[in-house]
Amino acid sequence: MSDNKDKTKGIAKNEDVEFSRELADQDDMEAIERMEKADKRAQNKNNNQ
Repeated sequence: MSDNKDKTKGIAKNEDVEFSRELADQDDMEAIERMEKADKRAQNKNNNQ
């Protein structure tokens, strides 16, 4: 019988990881696009204050 420890085995927490656009799939690219749009909204909001 497995417990929660087995489910999270191998998952890095609070570690920097390298990102490779060459290895990115469509979901990764969509996430990058959403992140960039959110960053622009946040910058615009800060500039307008």
